[in-house]
Amino acid sequence: MLGLQAIVAVAAFFVGGAEAIGQATCVSFQSTSSSFSIVSNGKAAPIYVSPDEWPGVQLAAATFAEDIERVTNILPVVSNVTSSGVQSGSIPIIVGTLGQSSLIAQVINQTNLDVSSIDGQWEAFMTKVVSNPLPGVDSAYVVIGADRRGTIYALYDHSEQFGVSPWYWWADVPTKQNSDIFVSAAGCAHGSPTVKYRGIFFNDEQPALQNWAMEKFSNGTGAYYTGSPFNHMFYNKVFELILRFKGNYLWPAMWSSAFAVDDPTNQYYANMYGVVMGTSHEEPMMRSTPVEWDIFGVGAWDYATNKQNIYDFWMAGAERGKPFENVYTVGMRGLGDLPMTSPSVGDDITLLEQVISDQRQILTDVFNGTNVTTIPQMWCLYKEVLGYYEQGMTVPEDVTLLWTDDNYGNIERLPIASERNRSGGAGVYYHYDYVGDPMDYKWITSSQIAKTYEQMSLAVDREAVRIWILNVGDLKPYEMQTEFFINYGWDASIWTPDNLNTFVSAWAQREFALSTEDTETITQIIANVSMYNSRRKPEMLNGTTYSLANYREAEYMLRDWEIVRNASTAIYDKLPSAMQAAFFELVQHPVEASYTINTMWIYAGLNNLHASQARLSANDYAEKVKELFQQDWDLEVEYHTILDGKWDHMMDQTHIMYYYWQQPMQDTMPYVTYVQPRKQSLTGVMRIVPEQSLGAWPGDNMNDCAQGYSCPNPTMTLDPYVPFQNRYVDVGSGGPVPFTFTVTSNASWLDLSPSSGSISPENPEQRVYISVNDWSQVTGAETAMINFNASAYTEYEIVEDTELLNVPITFIANHTVPPSNFSGFVEGDGVISIEAAHTASNASVAGINWIELPGYGRTLSGITPWPRMGDNGTNFTAGTGPSVAHENRTYDFYNFNTIGQAGNVTITTFVGPSLNANGADRPIAFAIQVDDESPLTEYFIPDSTPGTLPAAWDGMDGFAATNVVPVMTNFTAPPGAHTLKIWMVEPAVVVEKIVIDTGGLMPSYLGPPESMIV
Repeated sequence: MLGLQAIVAVAAFFVGGAEAIGQATCVSFQSTSSSFSIVSNGKAAPIYVSPDEWPGVQLAAATFAEDIERVTNILPVVSNVTSSGVQSGSIPIIVGTLGQSSLIAQVINQTNLDVSSIDGQWEAFMTKVVSNPLPGVDSAYVVIGADRRGTIYALYDHSEQFGVSPWYWWADVPTKQNSDIFVSAAGCAHGSPTVKYRGIFFNDEQPALQNWAMEKFSNGTGAYYTGSPFNHMFYNKVFELILRFKGNYLWPAMWSSAFAVDDPTNQYYANMYGVVMGTSHEEPMMRSTPVEWDIFGVGAWDYATNKQNIYDFWMAGAERGKPFENVYTVGMRGLGDLPMTSPSVGDDITLLEQVISDQRQILTDVFNGTNVTTIPQMWCLYKEVLGYYEQGMTVPEDVTLLWTDDNYGNIERLPIASERNRSGGAGVYYHYDYVGDPMDYKWITSSQIAKTYEQMSLAVDREAVRIWILNVGDLKPYEMQTEFFINYGWDASIWTPDNLNTFVSAWAQREFALSTEDTETITQIIANVSMYNSRRKPEMLNGTTYSLANYREAEYMLRDWEIVRNASTAIYDKLPSAMQAAFFELVQHPVEASYTINTMWIYAGLNNLHASQARLSANDYAEKVKELFQQDWDLEVEYHTILDGKWDHMMDQTHIMYYYWQQPMQDTMPYVTYVQPRKQSLTGVMRIVPEQSLGAWPGDNMNDCAQGYSCPNPTMTLDPYVPFQNRYVDVGSGGPVPFTFTVTSNASWLDLSPSSGSISPENPEQRVYISVNDWSQVTGAETAMINFNASAYTEYEIVEDTELLNVPITFIANHTVPPSNFSGFVEGDGVISIEAAHTASNASVAGINWIELPGYGRTLSGITPWPRMGDNGTNFTAGTGPSVAHENRTYDFYNFNTIGQAGNVTITTFVGPSLNANGADRPIAFAIQVDDESPLTEYFIPDSTPGTLPAAWDGMDGFAATNVVPVMTNFTAPPGAHTLKIWMVEPAVVVEKIVIDTGGLMPSYLGPPESMIV
């Protein structure tokens, strides 16, 4: 995990208060000899736009002027003028689009301005100071877009640098105030984006987004046909946001909604703003399915039996969408996000090929004989549709193939070399929100920027850059992650594994104007929250997700969440009140909500465990669960009441106690139980629970031994290389009787802390730590006896069995020592655990190296071969490719034991759950080697039927739920020093952690903490 004190390197062009994230700045707040004044001395430069300019540009110019007023309290005059209407002597801002604006055309003709860098480029822009641009005008700041969105992006890019966040409305980020604004004479520029269509998809929008919109944008009943609240007033807010963070594409809300029917002006406004519309993977030809079909369709949704009615339905959708800029979804799925129901896959393929042929004929007819290959079309290879493609279904090459992830952020397939020359190109449909198996997740942030980057960088390298669409659910609270996805698609060349943190730090600085120290802290808070939540989606948690007994896993999770919460709260508390609402929405609420639910579940687990151990402290944990359950609701209420209820309902999503994949109909508190506090345990006053045990002494417990009764007293072990350097024993209360206890040992080399204490119903627990104070006094394995003795208070007239007042523990200290000349990881507790990034060796082959992906995965980071395409996408046989291996001390390990002392160890390599995105004949793989044994190649994603995911992907212990694939390999490794190597076989594998079991590995969710190094 990432430490809150880590230093974050911020790229130079992000520093300061005038930045668009990922865009070099041209804005300042102090004049220089060459700068142009946007606002100075209380006067704003006028803004001129040609009357023949695109409506969306005119609208953006007006909003741009409002942004200037937000910053300076001075509103520029915006005028629609021809050159003859330009005020002589003015020093204006001239805004326009190549090929559309007559005003810009005259500037170019008069000055011979070189616009070749953007001419003909998709969404490119340039700005600069131009002398004598028009008659009577000595100088102007000219803002030129290659097309309408290029011009709009140029304006909003400047707004962002002025101090207006794209999220000023959607997350209530206050505008940074400055009295003066200047721009450099050279201005700002940007070429065509990496990805042509960059968009978001509102999905699973009931209950939160829909309930909120119903209250804020509707009369309470919604649209006539559908009851949907998503009218143009809602979408106009969305369109502006999309353009401000440099997106251009939208799949509209679809649950009980139909974009063109909910409000007949929705399509008009989308086109006016300049946003390209599409529809989801199951909604062909710009028609909502199943909503519109249920209202207007005739007969069954079955093209084999009801072709004409469905054809006419699609024809109407194409005609309705004709005046506007759209990407048409082609193909067909069953109603309600289901497969079609033909007798066989072959029948489905034949039928679907006919469907697409007919849909293209519709487009040809509707667009008056226009060459259909020029009309943007997309076929989404989602779920079973991918199977059709893999089994031979073809579509015309001008149709964009939209590949998809597994709904959990792992792209199933990307274009292979033979598919990269399609004129329609390829794209990716990606999820930050999902409804379905193995379980919904749609409540809180749980996607990592590092993972998004890792997967989408593959899409860039494999040329899937025509369309990127992100399922954002309700949009909130995924604001920052959504912006990163779109920003990366805007310009992928900016971001590398080494500077991903600068996106977050720049975002935090832009939104909150924090100090450098606090910006760094926020960067780590966000990284940790997304890492902790991605380990297991909050909806999937239960009381035993994290081990309650082994490796102190649950208590370390409690500690880590507490650290994150305290760090966030410290910043929140010192922010100006005007900034707190934004910080609450974007940082504090996700932190508090995640802390609350994670802590609640762990406490629920501890409650049940302590009750099974007859510990009175179970009741305290039950009360804590109840408090946290109510705290979860309090946080929801707080979210809904900030800013006079602006975001009422936005956190309506249920998220506690899922019973199956679908959302629960009500949040339900985890099950807790109570120990009778007025009745003494049959086992006496004292409960003794050693570390690594689920049982308790004295008395009977199924976890004390296999028999479950008449069990021997506990035994504990410790060696010098246990990462914690000690053991603990919990002393607890078994009922209402207070008692004191003492802890004694017959070994001088043991420290017991504390050695005595008092237990009562008010203080029902005390932890005693046991450590070796001087390992030089221990030779080999030495045994000591530790006695826990209780003295019950005499005023309680309870007859005590002497045996119940004393619990002896056998303590074995095993002084294992590697040779003095060994450097590397050393076995402790019968295991060796290594974070994959902790290697100093990087053997390059064909220009490919293993690099670290900071913040990726579940514990620290990942390592992956880089560049992703390496030597033209080549792969290697085991032992010939790039390796991470032995140098200095890393990936060297020393073991004292083997499994069953038979000379063997089991190595579990934890890898990211990347799928076989490089095609069926190139399944993802790596090779692992110990010493001079032959490297073993691991193809770790099981085969599956095309269009389906492997069985191991599903379920609560599957790859999706656990967000990792454990790959187990057996090796011979007798006690001694060894070298481990990981070899590249296929690109795109990400290795997170390596665990070597020498016979002592215990169950846990994240695996043992990293071993000690000598």
